[in-house]
Amino acid sequence: MSAALPRSHARRAAVQALYHALVNEQVAISKDALAFVSAENSEKMDQKYFMSLVEGVSKEIEQLDVELAFAVDRSLAAVDPVESSVLRLAVYEFIHRPEIPYRVVLNEAVELAKAFGGEKGHKYVNGVLDKMGSKLRAVEYKAAKAQKKKK
Repeated sequence: MSAALPRSHARRAAVQALYHALVNEQVAISKDALAFVSAENSEKMDQKYFMSLVEGVSKEIEQLDVELAFAVDRSLAAVDPVESSVLRLAVYEFIHRPEIPYRVVLNEAVELAKAFGGEKGHKYVNGVLDKMGSKLRAVEYKAAKAQKKKK
């Protein structure tokens, strides 16, 4: 099994937990939700990474929303809960996980939006995160765009 696979599962579970908290209007993610999501994904995911994502996003949600205001075209409250959960998670990774390439964070987020979101939600997530990448990972973003032009 590749090293990325357990992290992909951790991201998937984190989006589920963040979504659950958001739609239930919970400030913090309940222990029941964490237990359920963990139990459903326990064999496949990186538990430590899952907890770091959930705790990090929960703790920094206000700052993440401030960052996202740069790229979203409406109030974050008006964004679909699945997409906002995916966006918060990805922006958290952009800021706090510089060892994970920009394109990996972006691609994982788009796949999560496809799996859980509305029909065109993944396109919205892609557009927002492309803008966020240019702001939060400027050097890496420019290098990726330059590489793409060469092809």
